[in-house]
Amino acid sequence: MKKNLGNIDRALRVTVALLLGILYFSNVVTGTFGVILLIVAVVFLLTSSISFCPLYTILGLNSGKKK
Repeated sequence: MKKNLGNIDRALRVTVALLLGILYFSNVVTGTFGVILLIVAVVFLLTSSISFCPLYTILGLNSGKKK
């Protein structure tokens, strides 16, 4: 698995994930939409922790450092 996320992209994903988690657990966003956003938050946290996004691979994107 080749890393394809840069530091800025990882920081943005963690920030968005935390924001979505706060919105869900403070009952601002509820129901099915809230659960979907919570799943997106978990995916963002997982992908940022391993610095790899499968969707970026499919689309041919890379926000990491160029060699």
